[in-house]
Amino acid sequence: MLTRRRALFTGAAVVGAAGAAGLLMTGSGTDAARPATPAAGAQAAGRPLKPSAYRLRPLTGHGSHQALLGRTQVRSAPLLRVSGRGSTMVLTFDDGPDPRYTPDILDTLAAYDVRAMFFVCGEMVSPHKDLLARMADEGHVVGNHTWSHPLLTRLTRGRIRFEMERTSDIIEEGYGERPHWFRAPYGAWNRATFQLGAELGMEPLAWTVDTLDWTSPGTRTIVDRVENGAAPGVVVLSHDAGGDRSQSVRALRAYLPELLDSGYRVTVPRRQYV
Repeated sequence: MLTRRRALFTGAAVVGAAGAAGLLMTGSGTDAARPATPAAGAQAAGRPLKPSAYRLRPLTGHGSHQALLGRTQVRSAPLLRVSGRGSTMVLTFDDGPDPRYTPDILDTLAAYDVRAMFFVCGEMVSPHKDLLARMADEGHVVGNHTWSHPLLTRLTRGRIRFEMERTSDIIEEGYGERPHWFRAPYGAWNRATFQLGAELGMEPLAWTVDTLDWTSPGTRTIVDRVENGAAPGVVVLSHDAGGDRSQSVRALRAYLPELLDSGYRVTVPRRQYV
């Protein structure tokens, strides 16, 4: 069953996702992002390594992510992938934190000593700042996903700023610093979101692989989508709130060790300055 938020965006979600998929990968040169194939993931993986061999090593040196003259660059499209050495991937979780599911996700990440990104909603942070404190303690990156998860393309510029800025404020209270990353709800971006995000010091990050876990497709389906889409630079979209996310929790437990054993390095990006 669709949640209230997802139902709001029925129809428009397809447009937003399709638009994001067709955007140029910022800093990539000329090619538009294309969905990874199962073969691509298999070929990209190097010699299998044990999970215990993985440590947190933030991605550095990728030219698609930089600040200009001390200010965040105003982009015309969100980043869809990351770049770095080796077979790196980024796992992202939206809409939380939710005390029913976020702790289980954090437990699984801790068990394999990897870090992820959490794009949180301010209204969810407000009663659960302790979970943001845990994310900070365990080295995860927290991004801004607005206060109430609205469709930003239907809001005034002033309201968009309010949604973003209020969320950055509460993230700073719970996490210890203001967010450097922003993700538009439903993947619905416009000029105002890019401009205001930059003014607030945030880079826009979309995704490469959408697990569509919010549709409750089944744990195995979520696992297959991640493993079939695995490739260097891939950003995976999942959710830790907004509905019943038990399938997402179980799927992470299944695919994370598989990614690591296949040679992927699951880590988080880090801002670069010039």
